Amino acid sequence: MTDRFAPGARVVTYLHDPPHHTRLPRYARGKRGVVVEPEGRAELADVSARGRGDAPVEQVYAVRFEARDLWGEGDHQVVLDLWESYLEEYEEGAADER
Repeated sequence: MTDRFAPGARVVTYLHDPPHHTRLPRYARGKRGVVVEPEGRAELADVSARGRGDAPVEQVYAVRFEARDLWGEGDHQVVLDLWESYLEEYEEGAADER
């Protein structure tokens, strides 16, 4: 099985506010980042945390964000481990509220 995103791929996280647990931090929703590397496959925590027993297994990626893109300031970077379903390819020129 090939990974959807290669290291260096530009991605954007989904901008959503689900009514249940999610491991996508609110401060990183709808934000642009760069894939550092795949981290392996794991059950999607959003589903497994609800105890349903049917959590899909997805690729998890280390994704790097500029602090200023997350909080409007800062000169450092933040790396988050994010499930594939939280990410989509970033298209230059797409509508951007970020």
